[in-house]
Amino acid sequence: MTSEPPPFYVSDERGRLLPNDVCRGPWDPNSLHGRVLAGALAHEMESRWGMPGFRPARMTVDMYRMPTFAPVEVTSQLVREGNRIRVVDAELTVGGVATARASGVFLREAEQPDGTVWSPPGWHVPGPNELPAPDTGGQPPMWETRVVDHGFGSTSQKRAWLRETRQLVENVPLTPFVRAAFAADFTNPFANSGSAGLQFVNADITLYLHRLPAGEWLGFEVVGHHSTDGIAVGECVIYDERGPIGRSAVCGLANRRKP
Repeated sequence: MTSEPPPFYVSDERGRLLPNDVCRGPWDPNSLHGRVLAGALAHEMESRWGMPGFRPARMTVDMYRMPTFAPVEVTSQLVREGNRIRVVDAELTVGGVATARASGVFLREAEQPDGTVWSPPGWHVPGPNELPAPDTGGQPPMWETRVVDHGFGSTSQKRAWLRETRQLVENVPLTPFVRAAFAADFTNPFANSGSAGLQFVNADITLYLHRLPAGEWLGFEVVGHHSTDGIAVGECVIYDERGPIGRSAVCGLANRRKP
């Protein structure tokens, strides 16, 4: 019998999120991964301000300070409460220091209008269960990836499936929105990596969803990367096993300063 891998966070008696070791990011051994910041902000906005009939359609996360392994606190406020649009702002502090912020837009579901609008063709790829599972050496990964073609570091267009392997917060099931927001940070290493690996640190994440994902697997297809003078913009279309659900975009800066 195998035990569940530990969550990213546990809550303390004050409602703070205490990060586990698996939260460790790639840029500094004493810093948190960007995905756990995005996940915590999405969880706060949805759990406090989400309501039936309204769908999270856009979330933008700004990450402007390196987060340490100190207790995480997330606060939020409702900026606009309309009949069709709800806007939420949230702030994340680590050890009492403001580290990231987010804004979210919740839109009321409506009847789909008549007519035909052009959409780009979706991908036609093997499903995640048709692809080989990665060899993790017996260690539970931060997330599970199944590469369709041209994985991390390739100089060709990349496509892969991703699945969360652990809870964000202990004893709190992942919702479809948190699952998507949590994974959206994958856009940076996927879209902005190349022959020399990943050289760009993303400063933000913007996630757009026209519907919530069904199931555990999310597909990422790189559709854009451009960079000049150490500043990059990368973009992915996101899928579930039924089809496209939205897009994610990031801006990044080179992980080296001008001499």
